Amino acid sequence: MRSALGHCLFETAVGECGLAWNEAALVAVQLPEATPAGTRARLCRPFGTVPEAAPPPFVQAAIMRIRRLLQGERDDLRDLPLALGTVPAFHQRVYEAARAIPPGEVVTYGELARRIGDRGGSRAVGQALGHNPFAPVVPCHRILAAGGRAGGFSAEGGAATKLRLLEIEQARFDGEPGLFD
Repeated sequence: MRSALGHCLFETAVGECGLAWNEAALVAVQLPEATPAGTRARLCRPFGTVPEAAPPPFVQAAIMRIRRLLQGERDDLRDLPLALGTVPAFHQRVYEAARAIPPGEVVTYGELARRIGDRGGSRAVGQALGHNPFAPVVPCHRILAAGGRAGGFSAEGGAATKLRLLEIEQARFDGEPGLFD
């Protein structure tokens, strides 16, 4: 069971996101739900009651960087500390590989599976990403279905939210013009 010391909500260009943390790392990051109460409920669901608190300095820094990313600034957020030990080992591998995808670039579920050494594991990769407790720090929106289709997305708004995040990043597929050019 993951533990968190505190949580907070913060405004971004896409709505009110949330973060939960322990003494050393982010234990959850939540994209906006339909309401702030919904965002808080989904963020805190794995922990039970977690106090809302003033974020410590490393969380304040993460908030600023997430805000800038969601405004279109290129930042891969790879150095933000995540409590990856709270997720299964396979998910850890998937999330680390996803974090290596730079803003504005996309890969398919199959390609990400190949990158972690599981050539036939595109469905398992999709399932791991569907349980991602760190979006957008683990940028699951940068992974598409075969043929460049959006595929699933577990955040509020589903595939439309995924495409909006990619539009903010001016995403490109295989070095070609952006998805929205």
